[in-house]
Amino acid sequence: MGKSIEEILAPKPKARPRIYAYSIDDEAHAGLLKVGQTARDVKQRVAEQVKTAAIKNHTIELDESAERDDGTLFSDHEVRAALVRRGFENTELEWMRCAVKNIKTVLAELRTGQRFTGTHHQTFSMRREQAEAVRVTDAYFHSIWNEDTHAVPRFLWNAKMRFGKTFTAYQLAKKLGARRVLVVTFKPAVEDAWQTDLESHADFDGWQYLSRNSDSDPSQISNKKPLVYFGSFQDLLGRDSAGNIKPKNEWLHTVNWDLVVFDEYHFGAWRDTAKELFEGEEEAVAKKETKLEYAADLEDVNEDLGVLSEAETEFLPITTKAYLYLSGTPFKALATGEFIEEQIFNWTYTDEQRAKEEFTSKNSDKWNPYGALPQMRLLTYQMPDELVAIASAGEFDEFDLNEFFAATGAGKGAQFKHKSDVQKWLDIIRGQYAPRSVESLKTGARPPFPYSDVRLLPYLQHSFWFLPNVAACHAMANLLAEKHNTFWHDYEVVVAAGSSAGIGLDALPPVRKAIGSGFETKTITLSCGKLTTGVTVPQWSSILMLRNLKSPETYFQAAFRVQSPWSIKNPNGDNPNEEEILKPACFVFDFAPTRALRQLSEYGIGLSPNESNPENAVRELVSFLPVLAYDGANMTQIDAGGILDIAMAGTSATLLARKWESALLVNVDNDTLRRILDNPEAMEAVERIEGWRSLGDNIIETIINKSEKMKELKNKAKERELTEKQKKQLTDEEKEYKSKRKLVQEKLIKFATRIPAFMYLTDFRENTLQDVITKLEPDLFLAVTGLTVKDFHLLVSLKVFNTEQMNQAVFAFRRYEDASLRYTGIESHEGLTHYGLYDTVAARE
Repeated sequence: MGKSIEEILAPKPKARPRIYAYSIDDEAHAGLLKVGQTARDVKQRVAEQVKTAAIKNHTIELDESAERDDGTLFSDHEVRAALVRRGFENTELEWMRCAVKNIKTVLAELRTGQRFTGTHHQTFSMRREQAEAVRVTDAYFHSIWNEDTHAVPRFLWNAKMRFGKTFTAYQLAKKLGARRVLVVTFKPAVEDAWQTDLESHADFDGWQYLSRNSDSDPSQISNKKPLVYFGSFQDLLGRDSAGNIKPKNEWLHTVNWDLVVFDEYHFGAWRDTAKELFEGEEEAVAKKETKLEYAADLEDVNEDLGVLSEAETEFLPITTKAYLYLSGTPFKALATGEFIEEQIFNWTYTDEQRAKEEFTSKNSDKWNPYGALPQMRLLTYQMPDELVAIASAGEFDEFDLNEFFAATGAGKGAQFKHKSDVQKWLDIIRGQYAPRSVESLKTGARPPFPYSDVRLLPYLQHSFWFLPNVAACHAMANLLAEKHNTFWHDYEVVVAAGSSAGIGLDALPPVRKAIGSGFETKTITLSCGKLTTGVTVPQWSSILMLRNLKSPETYFQAAFRVQSPWSIKNPNGDNPNEEEILKPACFVFDFAPTRALRQLSEYGIGLSPNESNPENAVRELVSFLPVLAYDGANMTQIDAGGILDIAMAGTSATLLARKWESALLVNVDNDTLRRILDNPEAMEAVERIEGWRSLGDNIIETIINKSEKMKELKNKAKERELTEKQKKQLTDEEKEYKSKRKLVQEKLIKFATRIPAFMYLTDFRENTLQDVITKLEPDLFLAVTGLTVKDFHLLVSLKVFNTEQMNQAVFAFRRYEDASLRYTGIESHEGLTHYGLYDTVAARE
């Protein structure tokens, strides 16, 4: 009889040749790896081998394909022979005295047919978003060079941590055919990543890496191989007492670089963020911590590049074909105005989480490269009235965390001003506060307080408590240690605050020691700024926001500390391609709901600066950052509209006014000023702006001429040493033209602040502000602002005002106005379905 249908349609064997290596954890096999091959499942094959010898303490270290790039195969004999050629000992049979990275290097050589220097064993390709960053940057650079071969374009990668910026920047350099790459950093501690990525990946074999820590003389290096030089900002601009470039750095200024990369570049706003992060620290400590994050020299660079829109050639004494800026702050809003949309590649938290979700849906059976990046959740809690009454502040009587956690004293003598109330708060967060327990019985549900809900407790095994100042950190440690607080005695409390905790990364070792592997221990890290930037503690899974923070940049800079991945590679010791994710989510707990939701809404809007309807921007963020809010009775999930309503209703008039005082609303770079100067009608228009005439005659012409003169002096300085008189002239000219430019900026902003008054007085809501100004109430506009409609139109067309920023400011005003009136029971405009912004219309819901 013939074969059955099952036999005829038998599945195709899945055997593929694999090279594997495993280790045995005993004295006899120390430093040795068994290198073999199989066409079966590696786990099964190794299990058979060790079973025969009754070995249990083994770990599979490597499981990789035995195929070359051209489809041919290689054997384990070839792998061991290649290792021997590299000087590694073949102790007996299949046993080699080497490391896993050495095997990976020879595997890469066997696959590609190349011989690598060092250990260029990594062969992974770019992820989709990395390839896209390289593609758009390369295309932009070439589009500029096609128009002008001498142009020096700049591009920004605004990517959150773990994008892989060093590896991707090298891939861009390779695509551009760059032979000389200068990496300038504002944080020298990042050097390790730049060196490791270049020296470990097969794509960069033969490339040379140098820094001031290298032994080689940079001026004597080979011209035949690509060079990457890693230097600090201080190396680049460092001068001696006479103002000359230091001799050891002179060669940096003589090389014609193909690409200059600015790493860890933080925009002007970062200075304020760094100051806010550390403002609770002792003054001397705060200065040192801020300096680590934000070098003093950066202030001038940020002003030149950001506020005044200068080109790099004006203030950097180097020549290059292109600039690449890498920013680790995941806020698009910071980039607005300094780079236009086509000069920016963004990779934000929402991009990352969307990629994670899409990969899972399309490749459920494959390892997800984004899988270990936890999703963030925000939980806010309305505190009981008796606690809010103790510490309420501001226009809307918001819960003032700084006042509530106010403390005095130092070390063991530190104590909270409202100690008994802070004790009540500790009882609340573990669900043991008596009045709340009665409420829970009435509602029939226990709200998920952080340290009481069994679903949350595992995420609070290692948490970060962000407090107002050093005294509060010590006072909290003292209160948690008191005899009656037995629940908290299970947690080891680490105070990372004050001079005794160390500066910068020096504060980290005590935290790492307390956490250990993180499985058996339980810790609480108390900080008022330390360890909120540039550190990775995988085990931190929750942050408690116990201080007032003004900006969303600062808020999320701290919050992202708990979003670092925590996973185990090769968890069972039998599959090096497997990953066990220990932290699928992370949590932010906040006890001032209105302020927290305002930060979230501003952050969401900042992530999507080109989205005309801010509610859509917030909706996208909360789809990956869910928000649960406890209102004193129930815990409910809040949608984007609810977040904006709470945030805007709790927005003070002062905060709203700040949106209309932003330098981002106006442009005062030379190109814009020239467009005004070249248009007589525009000149007449700006002269009608209140206070303009007080700036003096020919102010715009003066600014342009002074900046041109300064440019000329700086070019002379590149060719020959300036006299003391010329140096003084250069400094004075620079100060004068910058101060005049700022005065112009201030007058234009002062005009912009009149627009909210106009919006308040007009009764049109669904029309765009542009239509209201030009068609519906032009006389009112003239009366309030002092400019005619024609004047204003002309200045907008010349790009003096930034319409995208105006749209955001108008939306905030409309939403705030309606939410405030609804709060009092008034519906300002019944049946309103849309808000008119500046030059577009956004749906209300």
